[in-house]
Amino acid sequence: MALFTPTTSHSKLSSLQQHYPFWTKTITIISRPRRTYVPITFSLVSNTQVATFEEGQLDRPKWAGETPLSRFVGKIISFKPFYSILKFGARQVLISTAEKSNIPWRDMTKEILESDVYKEMESIQNPSLVYPDYYLNPFHAYDEGNLSWLAAAEAEAATMSMVKRAIPNASSVDEANQVVRGNWLQAIDQHYQMHSANSMIKDILDIGCSVGVSTRFLASKFPSAKVTGLDLSPYFLAVAQFKEKETASRKNPISWIHANGEDTGLPSNSFDLVSLAYVIHECPTRAIVGLVKEGFRLLRPGGILALTDNSELSPVLFTLMKSTEPFLDEYYLTDIEETMRQAGFVNIKTTLTDPRHRTVMGIVPY
Repeated sequence: MALFTPTTSHSKLSSLQQHYPFWTKTITIISRPRRTYVPITFSLVSNTQVATFEEGQLDRPKWAGETPLSRFVGKIISFKPFYSILKFGARQVLISTAEKSNIPWRDMTKEILESDVYKEMESIQNPSLVYPDYYLNPFHAYDEGNLSWLAAAEAEAATMSMVKRAIPNASSVDEANQVVRGNWLQAIDQHYQMHSANSMIKDILDIGCSVGVSTRFLASKFPSAKVTGLDLSPYFLAVAQFKEKETASRKNPISWIHANGEDTGLPSNSFDLVSLAYVIHECPTRAIVGLVKEGFRLLRPGGILALTDNSELSPVLFTLMKSTEPFLDEYYLTDIEETMRQAGFVNIKTTLTDPRHRTVMGIVPY
């Protein structure tokens, strides 16, 4: 199984952070997935010290799959009173992290819910879209899953909280994003430049774009590219479109599409980069396979598919997340690299782009 369990890097990073305050320092991590060294730079501001260490081996977490711990967690979740407690706990972890990090969760939510965002729904929603069965499950402690205004209104604050939890010693969300988003974008750009003969990335598709946070980062990194955000939730897309209208005009405005990422209906060979950011941990294995195959179809020769998502989680955090992420077990038991290889991708590389997230990339051969 090609899975991250970066316990070595986590502990050493924690030790480094204790000794060196988060303020102008570059920490270079040497990661070794599948016997290859992958340098990763975490920009933690401080003097000019550079610390290097080796990331743990890729192995299946002990708590995933048909293990005693996993079965125990499953039994807890299946018991409704415990499930409600876990669901509440998972939600509170995000909200408390946000509030401690000066992320105005409640104010941000209220601002969206009391805005004119609802007017965007008519122009964004595809009424003929049939939702896949797995998407109708409760997600993220919302009974309606991603198909609700509350989920859409809270999504950006939740994303900010996630980033801050990944880089807890960052002085701000912006500084945490320099690591989490900056390393992710840098990894994509470097892998593309190394393995694609194409001169530049001209067309980008962000599948599972949610409220457009990752989409806007992609548009900023590749300003000359035409960027499209695609999602199954018209609520999320309405918020994405509403927020984009509030920002300064771009040279190439972002387009938003309400569609299924496994069957987008978009033309083949029409993109240079297809991104799935924090999407596949919410999908069963069959959906992950479908998304990867669709990405291969959509990309031009030399194009890159980039999937960024959770690496290893502690058993406690996994238990909390599993109560709001029904397919988390399947995600951790899916060999993403092999799935990409079987779809036809080459030059597949997995890299730890921040202490909690890995990015897996593959190139469509010529």
